[in-house]
Amino acid sequence: MSGLRERVERIALQMSRDKADTLMLLGAALLVLTPHALHLPLWVSALCATTLLWRGVITFRGTRMPPGMLLVPLAAAAMAGVYMTFKTILGREAGVAMLVLLVAFKMLEMHARRDLFVVIFLCFFLVLTNFFYSQSIATALLMVASVIALLTAQLSFQFTGAVPPLARRVKMGLKIFMLAAPLAAVLFFVFPRIQGPLWGLPGDSGGATSGLSGSMAPGNLSNLAQSDEPAFRVKFKGPTPPPVNLYWRGVVMGDFDGRTWTPVKRRDWPGRPNINIAVTGPAVHYEVTLEPNNQRWLFALDLPRELPQLTANASRINSEMEVTATDTITQRVRYAASSHLNYRLQPDEVLPESEIWLALPRGYNPRAVAAGLALQREPDQLARVKQVLARFGTEGYSYTLEPPLLGEDSVDDFLYKTKLGFCEHYASAFVFLMRAADIPARVVTGYQGGEVNPVDGFMTVRQSDAHAWAEVWLPGRGWIRVDPTAAVSPDRILGQRTRAQLPTPAFSLEGFGSLMNIDLDRNSWLGQLRFQLAALNNGWNQWVLNYTPERQRNFMQSLQDILMNWHAPAAVLALFFLIFVARAIRLRSEIDPVDALYSALCQQFGRLGLARAGDEGPNAYALRIAEADMPPGRKDAAVNFLRLYSSHKYGNAAADSALVQTLKRLLASTR
Repeated sequence: MSGLRERVERIALQMSRDKADTLMLLGAALLVLTPHALHLPLWVSALCATTLLWRGVITFRGTRMPPGMLLVPLAAAAMAGVYMTFKTILGREAGVAMLVLLVAFKMLEMHARRDLFVVIFLCFFLVLTNFFYSQSIATALLMVASVIALLTAQLSFQFTGAVPPLARRVKMGLKIFMLAAPLAAVLFFVFPRIQGPLWGLPGDSGGATSGLSGSMAPGNLSNLAQSDEPAFRVKFKGPTPPPVNLYWRGVVMGDFDGRTWTPVKRRDWPGRPNINIAVTGPAVHYEVTLEPNNQRWLFALDLPRELPQLTANASRINSEMEVTATDTITQRVRYAASSHLNYRLQPDEVLPESEIWLALPRGYNPRAVAAGLALQREPDQLARVKQVLARFGTEGYSYTLEPPLLGEDSVDDFLYKTKLGFCEHYASAFVFLMRAADIPARVVTGYQGGEVNPVDGFMTVRQSDAHAWAEVWLPGRGWIRVDPTAAVSPDRILGQRTRAQLPTPAFSLEGFGSLMNIDLDRNSWLGQLRFQLAALNNGWNQWVLNYTPERQRNFMQSLQDILMNWHAPAAVLALFFLIFVARAIRLRSEIDPVDALYSALCQQFGRLGLARAGDEGPNAYALRIAEADMPPGRKDAAVNFLRLYSSHKYGNAAADSALVQTLKRLLASTR
């Protein structure tokens, strides 16, 4: 009867343990799958959550698993849904959705230990797929927690007898992770890298990204200004130029169809174009880290001095001083650049192909055309420019991020009706008026300004800094930058605009959420925290995500140069010696004093010809010593020592100071 009761208790204990292990596996899987809900279709996330909840209810209630006749049609319907949603079952999006659903359905089909490990290994693979969508520090930390949780669940299924407490199992999982981390770090730095992003697939370049486009119409830049995402970061090799000089040249546009400005036909040269450029003063040197944008523009301070050098992607420059890459920017790139802030571009008496920069579409904006013709009565072309700028500053024009919609004659509607606009409205209207006034003019889009982080010294230029300005050509002076927005909103150009106008973004795993984006006092502790987090995120981008093959080669060359110096190997050997000594001291301090005394006794009697056998316990050893021919006092002391040691190791006796002192006294009596 007692045997049956013990068996029932053992089965109940086993059932409760299986339940706990299954719930732990569910929690680990949930930790892995939750980030995918941010980018998977809603129905996939809902079906996955329902399936995991179903498995949790089964585990709590101890009911049967659903039959295969129910799961097979459900899985087939889910696969069909994936195909209907993505029009394929291959590729990144469809593949990740299939794996997520596979893990969820496998939870309802676990019948053997092998099924448990299938789920765990699928979850390990899904940990990697999270980096397809976000490679921020927050994502990395979450994935580290997911790996430790999966290791803990895997360890829990390995125990056949007594199971350690959960805290100890988590500590074991953390220890396994920490043992693997140094090897992973070494492989990250020295294993040969392929050209491309740290995480990505060949088809990733087609994803949508935010940034400047190759055209400008009313509303384009004002919509972009709602985004607080970084466009690029800059590190100056010297003092930072004042805000009025922070014009990051991007796209130059000269064709206008009545509503949209587009670039003229490009004339690209592999080197600097053969046009007249006069510069004064020293150049400004800096390094740009450009975020992927699926465009070809390489931004540089106005006016770029030389072509940036990109790895595996040639750069070009045209007669409008646009710097572009041969291939689209699908990953973060870093390039060195230099610019002259004081320059004269094409300061000739005659502008070649001036008709390109004077062309206007027929039948559009008749009032603006008439105003331009009226300006021609002024013989001084510079005076015509100043008259238009004075008009913007004195006739009730306003700068706004939410301009009203414009009709077919967009320039007339802005100039004579709404008088409300963003920078593209002012640049477009100004260039139109200049051309109507017989002054060659063009639109330039790029970015203006930037925010310097006092922690790491990097300047962050955000999408909200997108800007449009104009260039007019005057005989003998060349192309002159004119920013009509400055006549209406000088704060925008002087760097005094705050991001309080922008909507507060929702929390995201990319970066550190809204704390990095809200407008704060730079000197407050929250402002300093935002700068610290931004610097940390920038360092992660610079040294981890942007660890390219070129940087790896430079690192390996630097490592080789260091190792060629005899001081470095000597320092490494000294470091290893110190580590060995410290470890020996630590291990010696961790040895049980009772075991140390027992070892000393065995060594002493080994020298007397009574060495303890490897499989001989303390009690058997005591019997052999009791039969040996030696003085009774030494023999009795050794036997008493071994009996006390046996009681301590195999009984419930605690190792207190009295026991240690007694064993020391007995050991001394055996000498």
